[in-house]
Amino acid sequence: MDPDEDAYGQAMLDHYEGREAWEIIERDDGWVGTSQGTDLYFAPYPEWADRQQAAVDRATGRVLDVGCGAGRAMVPLEARGHETVGVDVSPGAVEVCRRRGLDARERDVADVGDLTGEFDTLLMLGNNFGLVGTRERAPEVLSELAAVAADDAVLYAESRDPTATDDEDHLAYHERNRERGRLPGALRIRVRYRRYATPWFDYLLAAPDEMRTLVADTQWTLTEVIGDETGDYVGVLEL
Repeated sequence: MDPDEDAYGQAMLDHYEGREAWEIIERDDGWVGTSQGTDLYFAPYPEWADRQQAAVDRATGRVLDVGCGAGRAMVPLEARGHETVGVDVSPGAVEVCRRRGLDARERDVADVGDLTGEFDTLLMLGNNFGLVGTRERAPEVLSELAAVAADDAVLYAESRDPTATDDEDHLAYHERNRERGRLPGALRIRVRYRRYATPWFDYLLAAPDEMRTLVADTQWTLTEVIGDETGDYVGVLEL
């Protein structure tokens, strides 16, 4: 990613350096949402949702953090003695991880196959199952992850049921997607921060049944759902 387009990474860097930072999410239908700040990306383990704590608590062996951001999940895992590697497309986010003493690589999720060694646990927390992008791209991404996974590896993939909302703007977007033959939670978005704006990219929110279907023709199987009543959950995927 061009550093001038790295809105997310610049927000992470500013937060890390003590400046107030936030994100603006822009969707391709004109909807714009703002975050409450970037504290979430640096939140310590005790402040996480139960489903995220459960995923990290189950981690074994060598861990790959996909879409590692500022290294939120890597910090407690390293403290517990796990060897962790993070990947993120954002150069700014990778730089923050490195300043925190973490092993992060600037890499798209579809290009992790060249990482050396196998991973026993793979994480896609923070709704990062969405990094599969689209229904069509999902098998490619999941195959890349399987290529670096140990035989008994487990992938903890967080997502949410996009239809668990009564927001009329979101419901209209879901219906527009259905009319175009897309999954309801197939998003086309970009991130903005100050003068920075990322390129437009695909991001997929999937309910548990949709995740099960998306992985059906891959090496992975959805064996468990760790979730709550808000529509947010972590899918447990096994080879």
